[in-house]
Amino acid sequence: MLFGLDGVEIGLIIVFICLFGGILSGFPVAFAIAGAGVISFGIIAALDSAGLLIHQAIDESTQAYRDLVNSGIKPDTISVFRYPDLPRIGEPVFPSGWEVALDRNVSFVVNRMNERVLAGQSIETLLAVLMFVLMGITLERSKIANDLLTTMARVFGPLPGGLAVSIVVVGAFLAASTGIVGATVVTMGLLALPTMLRNNYSPEIATGVIAASGTLGQIIPPSIVIVLLGTLAGDLYSAAQENRAQLAGCTDALTYLGEPAVVSVGTLFQAALLPGIMLALLYALYAFGFALLNPDKAPAVEMGATNAEPITRNEAFTWFLGAPVLIIVGTILLGNLNIVGSQSTQVSAFSDIGQAASLRTNVGEECKASMIELHGQAAWDDAVAQQEEIDAAGGVQQSQRLTDEEFAAAVDAKVANAAPIGTGTAILLVLLGLILTTAKGIAPSRENQPLLIGGIGVVLALLVDIILLGPTNSSGFYVFAMAIPFALIFYGVVEGVKRCAQNELVRVVFPPLILIVAVLGSILGGITNPTPAAALGAGGAIMLAAYRKLTDMDRSPKVIIWSTLAIVICILVGVNFDLRINQPNVSAQSWFAFFVAYGAYLYALFGLLFSCWILYTSGVLTPVVRETAKVTSMVFTILIGSQLLNLVVISFGGEHYIQQFLKSFDNEFTVFLIVMLVLFILGFVLDFLEIIYIVIPIVGPVIYGGTFDPKWVTIMIAVNLQTSFLTPPFGFALFYLRGVAPKEVTTGHIYRGIIPFVLIQVAGLALLWTFPGIVTLIPDLIPN
Repeated sequence: MLFGLDGVEIGLIIVFICLFGGILSGFPVAFAIAGAGVISFGIIAALDSAGLLIHQAIDESTQAYRDLVNSGIKPDTISVFRYPDLPRIGEPVFPSGWEVALDRNVSFVVNRMNERVLAGQSIETLLAVLMFVLMGITLERSKIANDLLTTMARVFGPLPGGLAVSIVVVGAFLAASTGIVGATVVTMGLLALPTMLRNNYSPEIATGVIAASGTLGQIIPPSIVIVLLGTLAGDLYSAAQENRAQLAGCTDALTYLGEPAVVSVGTLFQAALLPGIMLALLYALYAFGFALLNPDKAPAVEMGATNAEPITRNEAFTWFLGAPVLIIVGTILLGNLNIVGSQSTQVSAFSDIGQAASLRTNVGEECKASMIELHGQAAWDDAVAQQEEIDAAGGVQQSQRLTDEEFAAAVDAKVANAAPIGTGTAILLVLLGLILTTAKGIAPSRENQPLLIGGIGVVLALLVDIILLGPTNSSGFYVFAMAIPFALIFYGVVEGVKRCAQNELVRVVFPPLILIVAVLGSILGGITNPTPAAALGAGGAIMLAAYRKLTDMDRSPKVIIWSTLAIVICILVGVNFDLRINQPNVSAQSWFAFFVAYGAYLYALFGLLFSCWILYTSGVLTPVVRETAKVTSMVFTILIGSQLLNLVVISFGGEHYIQQFLKSFDNEFTVFLIVMLVLFILGFVLDFLEIIYIVIPIVGPVIYGGTFDPKWVTIMIAVNLQTSFLTPPFGFALFYLRGVAPKEVTTGHIYRGIIPFVLIQVAGLALLWTFPGIVTLIPDLIPN
């Protein structure tokens, strides 16, 4: 053996040296990865042909190996790491020659490009990367960060360390609206760093909080990291659990686990929400604590008020906290009392299918023993009892078409149980009511009549819904009955919006907040998958940027405002009316609703095209599209190059060798801890894209093939990858900040300032490790 090392170990070292050298060469990373794969394969092939790379494999022809297999040990679990005393045999790392390996790699790389880049199942999800990048770059070019930084500095500035806390808040806000680390760090470095230094902030705390807050886009949804990692994790988890089930003696993972082995990007977005908020809170708490202990290095700064009219503490408490809490909590209580609830009368024409047993019990003895070990004897006994009851009843009840009498009875039951106030009406009135209360708090001394009329309209709408409307009324009658109440509400809301627009905090935060709620709400609520939501976000970002550009040019943004209203009309009409006009006997109100919705859609489309034209003529759209194409091309080129490098590692047995090493540990936590430590160390020298596409496919079959929740595993990896942007000396966020920092800020300042935040990242990982419920809480509450 060369240098006393196994041939596969030398091959892995060669691959790492070639990869590291390619990245440090200054050549574009996307091409350096593929080049490292080609060069390392050539070196390994040359050494193998010279007889210098010898792999010490277990000799499967010996009696000792056969005795071990006959004792019940599965061949897949036998390795040189777990059984080092077994006889071995030396063989080349390319047993069939490097020519065969090269031919296989060429065919495999074509197949993988087709599966994962061009036409695979994950390609639709990967399209979300393009849309999210477009959304982020558009918002960054619309100077939304400028307004947010100024506004948040005025809100938090008077607190100790207030400017640092405002940086964290803006970083979290931009993370949820853009997710582009480089753009966020550069923007905040250009705008906030000089201001913090002028106000006597320490260069360490200033640079540290900017770099750390800028990386929140890697974990707070919509995160490109989670999109890329999620598409890979879904495939790895499914394949690993299928293999685990077969090793347990079962036919498939559904039988063994009792549930499908599936994890989606939408579910991972849900899982990442609380960890992202937790990290932002930890950053803010550190900044606040640092200011309390070092008031001269992070002083309080008065930056001015955000409201044109002074507001007393009692007025602020009443209208900004008391009234909104009363409205929201009251609606929730009414919902629990079934006063607010569904008024739907839709009933399926078929009966419900019978419930199957919680576990499949028609399995072999080996699978039965494995399932009992996994689920417990009590769960198995319950499943057996359920299956016996089902068999006694003649099997699982099949779905059958209801008779006319059964269908009418089901509809009557729905009508009888319907709530007096519909959920949709209640939510709409709550939102409109919050606008009225906020407007009152912003300008408490101004005339109350318009807001009072709007409040009367809200009360009148509730009375109309309770007295006149029911679940059997048509949508047309609903519009007719609610016309007067909503006219009153609209009168008050128009005045309320005008008053809210005078408040800087509302004017700056509200538009991007609506976009965030629309994008994340549609994903987290399970309404749609990430790709359509990303398209919605990209379109909204373009319209928001056009609105900002028109106001900067002193031109009227009414087209954008009316286009936004048209989108709202489309949604409301689509929810309340049946727009399926291709059916027989379409009612007049459905035709009318269809043309209203279609007209609103056309106007919204016109507004989007108008926004594109405004951005194009003002010189914004062209660089946005060009930058989006660059970033997206880089991501997909890295994906292709990493596939080539992965196949090189597989060809000489490197992937199998690493997986055997990890499987030699009996404790799952030990294996996962080793992987996390390796990822943390690699984060010092590799970008997150290289780690996702090169390292995760190698270790994924092991860490996703155990008992850990795949959501928890993926989010732990994502938080760990976030540190790759922060860890010196190659943290990308540090380079971004170094490029825009003033001359008086040295690289040493940046490195010293980021160390506490790297330790916070480690502490955050420890919290997620200790309390995995932080990750799984939202997915459990909102099944996707």
